[in-house]
Order: sequence, then structure tokens, then C-alpha cells
Amino acid sequence: MTVECLGSPDAAAAVALWAEAGLTRPWNDADGDFGRAVAGPASAVLGIRADGALVATAMVGHDGHRGWVYYLAVADAARGQGLGRQLMAACEEWLVARGIPKIQFMVRTSNQGVLDFYDHLGYVRQDVLVLGRRLD
Repeated sequence: MTVECLGSPDAAAAVALWAEAGLTRPWNDADGDFGRAVAGPASAVLGIRADGALVATAMVGHDGHRGWVYYLAVADAARGQGLGRQLMAACEEWLVARGIPKIQFMVRTSNQGVLDFYDHLGYVRQDVLVLGRRLD
């Protein structure tokens, strides 16, 4: 299956997939996140389709130095086929093509299965603490 850049018409399917995968939260505007990513020059939403249906996504972007990945999701029925691995490789390629030297992402510490997945791909925990606050 081929990785493609998604556009505005794919928003509903992508956000539904993110919700199915448990990635959305009431305090985050997933529709807004999708819209900003596909409209911005430093970000994209990548996807994989099977029989025309969106079955996997990843949002990728950068700040000029660090690349970020968000919303990596694979539909329950499509898991175990290597689509998550394929998307992470596509995110890495997207960042390398733009001269970005580092990739990073956030994983909830309670999500051991996802932490195991990234460990298997060779990602390591960084010695940093993410701080933040809501601006809305």
C-alpha cells in the first residue's frame, strides 16, 4: 500500500480514525489540527488507503530543527500489516527531504503497547520533560 499526502476532503475520515485509535481528547480540536496541518507549509498528514478507505494516518511537521509526528493511527482491522512502520518511515523521509535533522513525538506513559512499538523501531526515550499550558 502506498503512502499519500491527504487533503481537506480527507478530514472526516482521518479524525474518525484518530478517535477509533483513542488519540483524540475532548480538550484538543482534532478537526482544527488536521486543517492546520494540511494548510501549513511545514506540515502534512500522510495516509494509507485499502480499497479506497483510509486505514492509517500520521501527521508530520517541523519547527526548522525538530520534526514532530502526531496522530499515528492504524485502523483496528488493518493492524499487524506493518502500516505503522511504513508511516513512520514515510514521516522520516518527509523530514529528511526538508533537511530536518531530528524526529520526535510524544507518547502517553500509560500506553505501553505503543512504547513497545517505537522501541522495536529503534526509537529511544529522550531525557526531557515536556511542559505546556492551554492558550485558549
